[in-house]
Amino acid sequence: MKFVRRTASRAPRLALTSMLDVIFLLLCFFVTVSVFSQWENEISIQLPSAESAKEPDRLPGEIVINLSKEGKVTVNGRELALGDLKTRLARISKFYPGQPVIIRADRATAYEKLVGVIDTCREADVWNFSLATEGGEGK
Repeated sequence: MKFVRRTASRAPRLALTSMLDVIFLLLCFFVTVSVFSQWENEISIQLPSAESAKEPDRLPGEIVINLSKEGKVTVNGRELALGDLKTRLARISKFYPGQPVIIRADRATAYEKLVGVIDTCREADVWNFSLATEGGEGK
């Protein structure tokens, strides 16, 4: 006697293992990016205060240029000369027009140093820049 064995067809499954790996990698990426963006704000620069200052929404990928009171320009923890800054910003603006740039200048920085950084941004075709300040109570 021949027995016919019926096998129930299994419903297709969604492979979650690789999707969980991708989600984990994205989580690691965003945590790392947020840590690097905080490091830019931890450089010891005393910002000037403004009554209308408010905490802006941070945009992903924005460039933070730190200008110390001695006139040293720092981007991503590296000190740059104005010529090197212009080259780097020109390369970025070529591929990403409208790239946001934040200039964090110390309140004791000479005005001519700040104008030099602004001119460098303009020469590199970066027009979307802003100056960082503290809130009015930080006087």
